[in-house]
Amino acid sequence: MLRESRCARISILTTRWGILATGTIAGAFAEDLARVPDADLVAVGSRTPDRAREFAQRYAIPRAYGSWAELAADPDLDVVYVATPHSAHHPAARLCLEAGRAVLCEKAFTLDLATATDLVELARERDLFLMEAMWMRCNPAIRRLVDLVAAGRIGEVRAVHADFGLAGRLPPTHRLHARELGGGALLDLGVYPVSFAQLILGEPADIAAWATLTPERVDDNTGMLFGYANGALATLTCSLVADTPRVASVSGTEGRIELARGFFRPDTLLLYRGDEVESMHVPYEGLGYVHEIVEVQRCLGLGLTESPLVPLADTLAVMRTLDAVRARIGVHY
Repeated sequence: MLRESRCARISILTTRWGILATGTIAGAFAEDLARVPDADLVAVGSRTPDRAREFAQRYAIPRAYGSWAELAADPDLDVVYVATPHSAHHPAARLCLEAGRAVLCEKAFTLDLATATDLVELARERDLFLMEAMWMRCNPAIRRLVDLVAAGRIGEVRAVHADFGLAGRLPPTHRLHARELGGGALLDLGVYPVSFAQLILGEPADIAAWATLTPERVDDNTGMLFGYANGALATLTCSLVADTPRVASVSGTEGRIELARGFFRPDTLLLYRGDEVESMHVPYEGLGYVHEIVEVQRCLGLGLTESPLVPLADTLAVMRTLDAVRARIGVHY
């Protein structure tokens, strides 16, 4: 159940954001923040002062901090976006929550269920807003898909498919090869198919998984099969060594819905019912992060401590599934 914060709702017209980290995804997020009229990026924090200053100059950010703690302590922030590698999500988000800041934390939420649960419990104890940055769930086309399924347009869902694979020759020093950073295909790419399947079908009753592992003992080619009590199935793959179609589909007793390449950021749905095909164009704004930014600001304005689009219970359920998959393929962080 979503709870309303005991704290006063944010009544100001502009939401003041801070970004923790200065990597590629932080830059993309900053670009989309500039597209939201009532979002104001006022501070950035990094472990390296020079990087913080350079990032601040690039995106015209007034304040640059050379430590996470300084950013978290800034009283002029309504919410902090945590954009670090997976392994730092928990300590960075915890630092911000302990400082009384609302947090949007990049996915995968943390390395495992235990640390994810710790953040959720802390946010609830402090009555603070917390949300996983699973932007896919805020995408307008994904929201339309959920509505179509709920309305029974394809009947009872029997199968979900999703895949996300990239064919890149990454150097051994790349973060995706580093076990200490939560490397591998599963947390970086597989979180999308898993989250998509659970958005439609919920948490699976049975999980089978297989993967090949790199010399660093992280997965680079992973397949998952989820079974549900009602007989539905989800077939999911993620890969760092194969350029997969990156598509998704939801099939039911009366039809199916297909998402083309880039299913995690779609702008079109194809609804199949018998011999009829209906194409629905549902565009997204900016680079795709705009919609999760708007959702965070909407929740803060209403005094909510979590988002109904990305509820914390769903984030924990996805982390529980990812833990189960890792146990089956032999990946340990």
